[in-house]
Amino acid sequence: MSKRIFFFLTGLVLVLLLAVTACSPSATTPQAPTTVTPQTTTLLTAAAASLKDALEEVTPLFQAANKSASSEVEVKYNFAASGPLQQQIEQGAPIDIFISAAAQQMDNLQKKDLLLADTRKQLLTNSLVLIVPNNSTLNLTSFEQLTDANIGKIAMGEPRSVPVGKYTEEVFAKLGILENLRPKFVYGNSVRNVLSAVESGNADVGIVYLTDAKISKQVKQVATATEDLHSPIVYPIAVVKASKNPESAKAYIQFLSSNPAQEVFKKYGFGIAN
Repeated sequence: MSKRIFFFLTGLVLVLLLAVTACSPSATTPQAPTTVTPQTTTLLTAAAASLKDALEEVTPLFQAANKSASSEVEVKYNFAASGPLQQQIEQGAPIDIFISAAAQQMDNLQKKDLLLADTRKQLLTNSLVLIVPNNSTLNLTSFEQLTDANIGKIAMGEPRSVPVGKYTEEVFAKLGILENLRPKFVYGNSVRNVLSAVESGNADVGIVYLTDAKISKQVKQVATATEDLHSPIVYPIAVVKASKNPESAKAYIQFLSSNPAQEVFKKYGFGIAN
């Protein structure tokens, strides 16, 4: 075979191989499955300090019920006295939901048109109790006994900004002992601050909500104020008008009235508002 024919045939084979390769389907690289990151909506709830433990237990239930492959809701809290929380909303803090321990703070916001229309409702109720440290030797069974000389410091909420303090003053005024007790008062800036004062022994007695007394292993309840001695202790809830997530906020409020949430609230000593 001449060299010319050999090179011709070799070139022809190469051309045919290239043609076959070009016509063959290209190998496809396996594509990694697409991961969808859920879109997270964050709700900031300003809530009375006495709700802390109950709400922290309810929140995972709400978040689980409102989670899907494409969306989820995260709830964050600012727990404090209702008065300062009201002021934060008035000053434009990015709060979605407000839960107060008294109607007054919610009323003030409503008068200023700072609440979303038709979202306010009564959520919970509570009771007012007298507590002492577990190791106390005081033989107390009533609020009237607080005038006794052997009672030193009485811890209570600051009446102008802390609802539990307002209710406490009402009880003492109704019993006719308010002015006699004033020199003994030690004021707390939240109901949890009042509880801490009694737990630490910085006060001989304190007045807190039943729900706060129940969560502490360092105090004991010695008396309960009857309902005729103070205004109804009711916790109103509403969506703040400036909320950027009003629909999620409404869903949150609706969930707090559901059976799973109410069972948690009852466990902590709250009553369910009508």
